Amino acid sequence: MNHQHPKRIAVLTSGGDAPGMNAAVRAVVRTALSQGLEVFAIYEGYQGMVEGGERIRPMNWDSVGGILQRGGTVIGTARSDDFRSRPGRLQAAHNLIKNQIDGLVVIGGDGSLTGANIFRQEWPSLLEEMVASGQLSQADAAQHPHLSIVGLVGSIDNDMYGTDMTIGADTALHRITEAVDALSSTAASHQRTFIVKVMGRNCGYLALMGALATGADWVLIPESPPDVDNWEQVMCERLKTGRKAGRRDSIVILAEGARDRYGNYIGSSQVQKVLEDNLGEEVRITILGHVQRGGAPSAFDRNLGTMMGHAAVKTLLETSPEDEPQLIGMRGNRIVSLPLMQCVEKTHAVAAAIEAHDYEKAIELRTTSFREAFRTLRTFVRASPHEPTPGQPRFRLAVLNSGAPAPGMNTAIRAAVRLGIDRGHTMLGVHNGFEGLAEGQIDEMNWMSVNGWASLGGSELGTNRKVPKGGELYAIARNIERHEIQGLLLVGGWSAYEAAYKFFQERANFPAFNIPMICLPATINNNLPGTELSIGADTALNNIVEAVDKIKQSAVASRRCFVVEVMGHCCGYLALMSGLSTGAERVYIHEEGVTLHDLQIDLQNLITGFKGGKRLGLMIRNEEANQVYTTAFMKALFEEEGRDLFDVRQAILGHLQQGGDPSPFDRIQATQLASKCINFLIEQREQGQNTCSFIGLQGGKLHYHNMEDFPRMVDMEHERPKEQWWMELRALAHLLSNPGPDAASS
Repeated sequence: MNHQHPKRIAVLTSGGDAPGMNAAVRAVVRTALSQGLEVFAIYEGYQGMVEGGERIRPMNWDSVGGILQRGGTVIGTARSDDFRSRPGRLQAAHNLIKNQIDGLVVIGGDGSLTGANIFRQEWPSLLEEMVASGQLSQADAAQHPHLSIVGLVGSIDNDMYGTDMTIGADTALHRITEAVDALSSTAASHQRTFIVKVMGRNCGYLALMGALATGADWVLIPESPPDVDNWEQVMCERLKTGRKAGRRDSIVILAEGARDRYGNYIGSSQVQKVLEDNLGEEVRITILGHVQRGGAPSAFDRNLGTMMGHAAVKTLLETSPEDEPQLIGMRGNRIVSLPLMQCVEKTHAVAAAIEAHDYEKAIELRTTSFREAFRTLRTFVRASPHEPTPGQPRFRLAVLNSGAPAPGMNTAIRAAVRLGIDRGHTMLGVHNGFEGLAEGQIDEMNWMSVNGWASLGGSELGTNRKVPKGGELYAIARNIERHEIQGLLLVGGWSAYEAAYKFFQERANFPAFNIPMICLPATINNNLPGTELSIGADTALNNIVEAVDKIKQSAVASRRCFVVEVMGHCCGYLALMSGLSTGAERVYIHEEGVTLHDLQIDLQNLITGFKGGKRLGLMIRNEEANQVYTTAFMKALFEEEGRDLFDVRQAILGHLQQGGDPSPFDRIQATQLASKCINFLIEQREQGQNTCSFIGLQGGKLHYHNMEDFPRMVDMEHERPKEQWWMELRALAHLLSNPGPDAASS
């Protein structure tokens, strides 16, 4: 290691707490220890740094055991007025030097990160002042000439430039969608209107994405105030029209920083009075408040915090102390580092644009997905679609589900139907997958056909894994002709892609198949080509994590090891990512296989751990990891050999992984992909083309792949893509779960 790089580092959490901070702290500590560094935790944020003493504590491997699933931050956080003053920073610097710390990982919002940069810039002058006053010897100052800093954004607001997501935002969205889903049922019972106020400061991300995910009827955000002076009247008319169309409830989501176009803040009581006066009914207000950042972190936030914490330590070691401090962010599903202050300044630019009433610039400074979500939501909050433009071509587009149910299928169908109808086209719903298409189970859908589908799990249209063959192809071709279907959207998994490829191959024999078709990836297995994440996989991962959290709680009362089997077919995505987010010490996946030698090593590690005081063992196994070494075999082997030390239980999670309402992530991605798919079909028809494609997000960018490339991109025998990005995370999962020299838990 270069002698200029820090040998002792510290991690602190500052500002508002955010779910996932503990995952980041755990990753920082364990990565640093694995790199031969000494690592400290600074308790109570910058205030702890100023106070020193017991607030700055050395950490070992086991210090961060068992914290992944905990909300908040176990090392505490505090707002520190002392650190805002130079005397406070002088004392903080003295405490760091006393502990020989010269590298900091700061997890917080823009204010915390700005404070860290000021501290770093002042570091040389702070040392000079301490030497001049006799607090510090020249020799001690010479040993720590620089303070290296790396920042992670821990904030539920998701308001930092440079990262697609901040630690805590996904969990906050979970809280919001859970609350609005619950409120919608009681609102519908009473035909009532609810106003839900959410956090976000100057950022409308939580309000916007929460509205998109829940099917809310109206949303007010800081970046794009109502563009008319009589917005109250427009809102009330829209809600009245929705009721006349058959809606029994109305949900208005209000961001805490919402304002009108003159900069006047819009309060929940103001909106309540407007609605009650105009709708003539009771209107309830629910202010979610700190519920949004409480509780256990989502699987996404655990893994995001883990990946960012690991990257922060690597960045400290790979950059020179003189280099500009870096911010660790996520862009396109990949961890990146960017100049910290550049990100902070551009974040402040959004707030400045809002303050200057330059709302066009404020929206432009947000991410592309934010802008697209806002445009899509403007269609969804309509009570009825636009009338078709006179003389425009009107196409007949069909939608169907195929494969096992995946949470988010209904969300995708809802988005496709409403966006298609709003563009003036006829939308047809095919029931029961390709079987229904062969039997003619096809109905025209209207705006209200998909009302309430945004939050529903399962498949309202019905689905199955059947791939058409033989005479079924002829029947399908006849029904495409009979119903004059001019474009087909297939929402589903492997069977949808196989069928679409078969249609493509059979075009010469069945001219009816010469229409544009597109597959939208929806399967919990996440085993489809051309996309990094399939609809349903995030929900399944959260279902697994929730179940494993409960299993872990049940196990610590006695010395016990659990072998948990998860789905995925021959794709190990769910197993690896759930292992990363639950702290499992071993993950078995089909891609790597399992040998008897592997099991012997794992058994010995379990025995050693339990002899050292360990109380819990957790192994996660992909359902197809090995045909011989089954979950039952592993359970029996570990139990036989560890009989006096620990007992063993197996847990086969089964179909609970497919059940439940879709997560916010799956709802939002389903909506965005469905929007792109409908645009694709319409453009194909307008251009007189009949391309057969599949869609996906890779590296944060949308890609359309021609169906003729499908066989080239997949391992047909094992039904998975040849390239699987998440395999890169195996080393990280192994590093963080591999017990350190004094570890007793994972």
